[in-house]
Amino acid sequence: MGRKLEVCVDSVESAVIAQRAGADRLEVCANLVIGGTTPGVSQFKQIRRACNIELNVLIRPRFGDFLYTDAEFEMIAEDIEMFRELGADGVVTGCLLPDGSLNLERMKMLRERADGIHMTLHRAFDVCKDPYQTLLEAIDLGIDTVLTSGQAANCMEGREVLKRLSDLAGDRIELLVGAGVNASVSAELKDELAKASFHMSGKEIINSGMVYRNERVNMGIPGLSEFDIFRTDEAQIRKAREVL
Repeated sequence: MGRKLEVCVDSVESAVIAQRAGADRLEVCANLVIGGTTPGVSQFKQIRRACNIELNVLIRPRFGDFLYTDAEFEMIAEDIEMFRELGADGVVTGCLLPDGSLNLERMKMLRERADGIHMTLHRAFDVCKDPYQTLLEAIDLGIDTVLTSGQAANCMEGREVLKRLSDLAGDRIELLVGAGVNASVSAELKDELAKASFHMSGKEIINSGMVYRNERVNMGIPGLSEFDIFRTDEAQIRKAREVL
């Protein structure tokens, strides 16, 4: 199981930049500013045409927790089938129960829907109550990858948990380290997590091309300018690729 650099992207432009900079795999999503949600079909199709590296699609119907209603779960299941048929190499998803444990019944159903393609358990893992038990359950379910910060705000704070998870995972499942990853973090963690892959966005803020600006109106997250555009920074990805 080779070490990979995965870049999460929420635009065609970012996807092209990330591939050019040396990403091995992309996590395709929308709305990275709120942690990512399921991307649009046309967005995925354009990225599939523009990029020839692995594309894993985030399947997350909304911002917030991972306790889903029946309707939300059906959306997740249908989206997995749809993106598989559209040519996704994998999907990224996760469901929890109210007690913080992995929803094994639903995850088994989703694994079956994702038959033949890669499956990543996303950072629902980082808010589960027992990461070690959940890692073993993910292995038993046939999940290929777990994306985690070691249940901390960022991977440097979670490094001790990440070490224990890495030892437990062995070669049975890919440990994908995320949250706060950049070239310097990768350089510091790559030896102590010798088999882990790394996940980053490498975002920079691009100034909007709008000349006329009514800045009295805010339609999204308070405090976030409507004229800031988040895009992958080629230099950040290239540096991380060189380190790994």
